[in-house]
This record gives sequence, C-alpha cells and structure tokens, in this order.
Amino acid sequence: MNLYKTLLSLLAVAMIAPACHSQSSTGGNAAPEPAPRAVQEAPKSRVDTITVHSVAMNKDIKSIVILPASYQADDNARFASVYLLHGFDGTYKDWLAHKPDLTAQADELGLIIICPDGQDSWYFDSPVDKKMRFETYIGSELVNAIDSLYRTRDDRRFRAITGLSMGGHGAFWVGVRHPDTFSGIGSMSGGLDITLHPRSWKIPDRLGPFAANQARWKEHSAIGLVPKIGKGQFDIIIDCGISDIMIKDNEAMHKALVAAGIDHDYISRLGNHSWKYWCKAVELQLDFFHNAFKRAEEANDKTPQAK
Repeated sequence: MNLYKTLLSLLAVAMIAPACHSQSSTGGNAAPEPAPRAVQEAPKSRVDTITVHSVAMNKDIKSIVILPASYQADDNARFASVYLLHGFDGTYKDWLAHKPDLTAQADELGLIIICPDGQDSWYFDSPVDKKMRFETYIGSELVNAIDSLYRTRDDRRFRAITGLSMGGHGAFWVGVRHPDTFSGIGSMSGGLDITLHPRSWKIPDRLGPFAANQARWKEHSAIGLVPKIGKGQFDIIIDCGISDIMIKDNEAMHKALVAAGIDHDYISRLGNHSWKYWCKAVELQLDFFHNAFKRAEEANDKTPQAK
C-alpha cells in the first residue's frame, strides 16, 4: 500500500512539472509574455470611380482611377500618371473589366492609371456637335481635376496618354495638341488616319459627311499632326497586330514618323483587333512609359533645379 501511495505521489509531481517551465531561471516568476502585436495588412492598390463635371460640355463624366499600393503606404509620395482611353462603343469601365490585373501592374510600376469615359467622341472637340468636346475635357478639365484630387506629379515629363482603337487616335490627338501636359503618347490598334474610314464608327456624326468635309477630316486625323511633332518632344509607342483592321493606319503613321525623323517604337505582332491583343499591348506600353519616367527622374537627379 505504501508503495502504491508513493507511485501516485511521483505521478502527480510529473504531471505538475511542466508548469514549472514558466518560471525564470533565477527561481522567480517569469514576466508575463507580451500580447501578440496586431498584424498590419500590407497596403493594397485602390480603385476609385470618380465623376468630373465638364464645363465645356455641361455634363458629368465618370472615370476609373487606379492607385498603386505604394500610394497608400507613403502620404508624401507623388506619382506619375497614365491616361488610358477606351475604344469606340466602349466606356470607362472597359479596361479594368477586360484587364483586371491592371491593378497589379500599377503596383509594380508605381503608376496612377486613369481610365476616362470618352463616349463615341473620337476625342476631339467636334465642330458639328458641341456636346462632344472631349479634347478639352481629357486634355484640360480631367487632368486638372486628377491633379487636384490625387498626389500626381504635375509635370508633363511624368504624364502619358494612350488608348486602343478610337482611343489610340485620341491619345495622339490630345497628346500632340497638349504638349505642355503630356510627354508620352501611345496607340494600340489606333485609327490613326480617319480619312481611311469615311463611313464608319460615327465619325461623320462628329465631323460631317466626308465627301463634303474632306479638309476637315484631314485636319482632325492624328496622322496629320506629324508635322507638329518636334524631334525628341515625345516618347512615342505604337502597337498594331498584322491582321488588325487598322494596320494600314498604323503602317502609314509609322512611315510618316520615319520620314519626319521622329524617334518612336513601332510594334507589329501576330494578332488582330481584339482584347487578347490589347491586354498584352498595354503591358508593353505601361513598361515603356515607366522607363521614360525613370529617365526623367534620373535627369531630375542630375539637375535638381529642373522642374
């Protein structure tokens, strides 16, 4: 019986022993373990939908604004911006709907991406329809609003514009005509010579019938702006698939730029007028602009007093 009691006592001590490990090595009670710190979530990209009133057209127009994760992480940092235009029969929602990982590229490159609504305007100020003044809206009103709402770098060297199809035309049209606002210009499958499409995509509604207004059509065509482009004035990139319905427009623009001695990147890959093509093209173009912004930043570092 005594042996049995002894075994029970030893068993009880063994069961209690682990609790002794909470004591300090000096024999006193250990300090209580600190409460676990709250885990802070890493900053994430943010997508805003904003409405900007156009005085020129007296109407409210929506845009999507993609802010990189780094925008949330540093309240003092300012960011380069890229305006990304949609095509005919599209809306401001198109780019993010078809290319949802735009947010990831905005994060990677540290860019603010703005996707405005351009309706079916072709992005010029229509001489026949005063309700379509999208050059003024994109090139002035929207840029001013974005710069006031967000921490952009208000400097042409850190602002670019590009787009697909109708938006490619719009990027050239607005960019070249607003050289104090944009330094980067791109086009993806752009309708860069609208005179090749005299009955298409509501262009006659914006400029009047082609037959009676040929001079006006030429004046409002992006390719007609080449003589206004100075050497080294813009960072230019053009991309169009070899099977694209706009390939003639793009080949003509490429040849016109070469003839004028205007440096530019021209890409023509297998592909057609499709989102599959544009989703790859926009990656290349954002990288292109990012590199241009880096060069501008390096020039800033060498000449601190430069704007």
